[in-house]
Amino acid sequence: MKYKSFMTALLASSIIMGACNSTDEASNTSESSKVEETSTIPQVDLQTELDTYKAFALEQMDSFLIETEKFVNAFKAGDLEQSKTLYPLVRMYFERSEPIAESFGDLDPRIDGRLVDIQEAGKGEEEWTGYHKLEYALWEENTTVGYEAIADQLLTDVKELYALVQTVEVTPDLMITGAVDLLNEVSTSKISGEEEIYSHTDLYDFKANIEGAEKIFDILRAKIEDKDAALATTLEEKFTAVNDLLAKYETADGGYVSFVDLTEENTKELATAVNQLGEPLSQMGIILE
Repeated sequence: MKYKSFMTALLASSIIMGACNSTDEASNTSESSKVEETSTIPQVDLQTELDTYKAFALEQMDSFLIETEKFVNAFKAGDLEQSKTLYPLVRMYFERSEPIAESFGDLDPRIDGRLVDIQEAGKGEEEWTGYHKLEYALWEENTTVGYEAIADQLLTDVKELYALVQTVEVTPDLMITGAVDLLNEVSTSKISGEEEIYSHTDLYDFKANIEGAEKIFDILRAKIEDKDAALATTLEEKFTAVNDLLAKYETADGGYVSFVDLTEENTKELATAVNQLGEPLSQMGIILE
């Protein structure tokens, strides 16, 4: 990153200055002027923004834990309809904060891994756990019987994730790269219906990923406007375009239609809007220049 390169150069110039011959007055005067001039270059201070994003992530994780417990209780009670209702709603908290949630080794695949992900990692189906395995139980087998231990393990894993997120160090790279990664999630598995292959609740995940990326943009908006007001305007317009498209598929109760109800033209339209957002979103790194 250019910001890191600048800091390295600044540190190097300081070391060189310390090594100058103090008896060479002209040289000292000249070099001191350079240090003073360099030190007046403003450095990007994002601490407020980083703190704001961490607070957002902690809030999402807090809700994710609370709602996961409700989901697990309904699942273990054998309440199929309530479990199916809660499933996509609870997962939205995870999807909004995925840049942080994904940063803890094996926890992400244990909580959010699809069967294909497990198999690609060289593991057997018996090692498959988490939300998508319970999705399979609910929509494919239409039962909760025999999956109680998986539900218990899910809650244990979510509690562990919740504890670890409290200690995470949020960096500018995590935020900016995270926003782009959220959009990549949409443009790969969500837009193709690969994420929720049993429940077809992909549009909930889609919306949550967009909300997570938009939150990062909102937090960084003032800094982006200082660097490139036109970019900030473009990002606002592109987010609005994606959100307006998603609104077409909302149901009366505030949810979303099944992904299988979308036509090829519908998904193509959504993909185009996401791709048009992705390019300017990747430019947010200008705030570190």
